Amino acid sequence: MRRIVIIGNGIAGITAARHLRKWGDDAITVISGETSSFFSRTALMYVYMGQLRFRDIQPYPDSFWTQNRIDRVQAWVNRVNVHEHELWLDNGQVVAYDLLILATGSRSVKLNVPGAELEGVQGLYFKQDLERMEARTQDTSHAVVIGGGLIGVELAEMLHSRDIQVTYLIRESRFWKQVLSAGEAGMVEKHMRGKGIAVHFDTEVKAFHGREGVLREVETSRGEKIACGFAGVAIGVEPNVNWLHGSGIEVDKGILINERFETNLPGIYAIGDCVQHRYPPAGRSSVEQVWYTGREMGKTLARILNEKEEKYAPGPWFNSAKFFGLEFQTYGAIPETSTNDVHLFEWVNASSECSLRIAYASSGQKVMGIQSIGMRLRMDVCLRWIETGASLGQAVSEWKDASFDPEFSKDHTMAWMAQLQSQTGLQVTPQQKNWKRIMNAIRR
Repeated sequence: MRRIVIIGNGIAGITAARHLRKWGDDAITVISGETSSFFSRTALMYVYMGQLRFRDIQPYPDSFWTQNRIDRVQAWVNRVNVHEHELWLDNGQVVAYDLLILATGSRSVKLNVPGAELEGVQGLYFKQDLERMEARTQDTSHAVVIGGGLIGVELAEMLHSRDIQVTYLIRESRFWKQVLSAGEAGMVEKHMRGKGIAVHFDTEVKAFHGREGVLREVETSRGEKIACGFAGVAIGVEPNVNWLHGSGIEVDKGILINERFETNLPGIYAIGDCVQHRYPPAGRSSVEQVWYTGREMGKTLARILNEKEEKYAPGPWFNSAKFFGLEFQTYGAIPETSTNDVHLFEWVNASSECSLRIAYASSGQKVMGIQSIGMRLRMDVCLRWIETGASLGQAVSEWKDASFDPEFSKDHTMAWMAQLQSQTGLQVTPQQKNWKRIMNAIRR
């Protein structure tokens, strides 16, 4: 019986533990200093907003771990002794392993400006961050959020839910510039301003100022001084790997792994946000810090360790999010603009807060990517089109398979199809929804 120890109880580590138990009889131990049990990190915001209790985002009861013979240790790992196959914990305990899985996740990137260490200046990643934010914003009337990405807009929504005035500072000229088009970003900006969020573009933090160690104001690159009691820093996350320097485990931006999640040392593997692929899968980045990929990595590693799978082959990229209730979905590769090889169709209805972008090959019109805001699309259908090389015409004709907007919501299909026909000359008659096709996509 192998002794498998997993450091980290996030989605990657716990998925690995669950599937290792499914496929084998190994002794499994999960170590985390953050919490004793797995919780849904993406749902932390809803705990702060009062929509859920913390126990509501813990999907497994204590009995689950006992029944599945998964041991849990709540402690931080101070050192990995790779020569003796031991972990030294901050509680004085030493844990031996035969196989080690590193699933230590990410950590918030800090701003390198004066005052960044003040109480009230923080990111949001760990449960402890939520607890600090909860304590700090009890009597706060004005907060500043820094960073134009998903965590930034989540922080703004969280604070807004408690009637805290929010000033949102974004370094770039528009929101989430590396992902959204100008039309999409403009629509999201309008939506946020409509909620009362004061959005400032082309603005950076010059310094945080405080009194007696507590934040009192934010000074910007434009010379403004904004009085506030809380500053949420959301300028990105980075692999949580600094603690491994000097351990013998090779680290660059993240823990370097091959297509089997193997590090440079035998018997040591890494999965999730903390990894960096030496040979990224086709169409994917070397570092991918997304819930979906963490889950897939955990499942795949368990299969590899039980000889059920050869290597990690994740397929097309996908992600989803919400911007103050606006649903966002992206599948495959979406370039910023059309190129000689890839054409890009874009439809934006700002008044209805709805948009669609479809990337397709200029030769053969193979669908390469789909991105939407304000539309609810079936993930499996969209991914099947991309994986099977479906043509633009096929995807458009089968569009009702992908669409499952809530009942009584406005259907924009004819509007964007009319624009597509006008721009491309494509003549397609939409088919009726076909549940057989849908179920085949789900089972793919």
